[in-house]
Amino acid sequence: MKTLFLSIALTIISTLGFAQETKGQTITVTIENAKSDDGKIVLALNTEDTFMKKQPIQSASADIKDGKATITFENIQPGDYAIIALHDLNGNQSMDFEANGMPKESFGTSNNPRSFGPPMYDDAKFNVANEDLELSIRF
Repeated sequence: MKTLFLSIALTIISTLGFAQETKGQTITVTIENAKSDDGKIVLALNTEDTFMKKQPIQSASADIKDGKATITFENIQPGDYAIIALHDLNGNQSMDFEANGMPKESFGTSNNPRSFGPPMYDDAKFNVANEDLELSIRF
């Protein structure tokens, strides 16, 4: 019985130790210029492979208060990423477009590049290393 208890205890301890080793960084993103408090801010954290092509590696949303929202991504492993932010006015979790193809809802990306046309990964990418990050995205 002691051997079984010792074996279980060692398994739990080694599992907890392993979980701590794989803990990644935290990315906190603030949007400060939403045009209204209607709807939600939706963020998508992407790698180059998922950027505007597939489901993001993580997504999150937050309510807006006084034109501001803050969202945190946790346990992010080192590497290059890009974030797309959307002011989802109607709660459908996707960007809506006018008949001419122009977006109906505000959006932005990490690094706040200004471009005419769809966002580009290389303009929005940033690196996660061994420190937590704080980013601000403007619409």
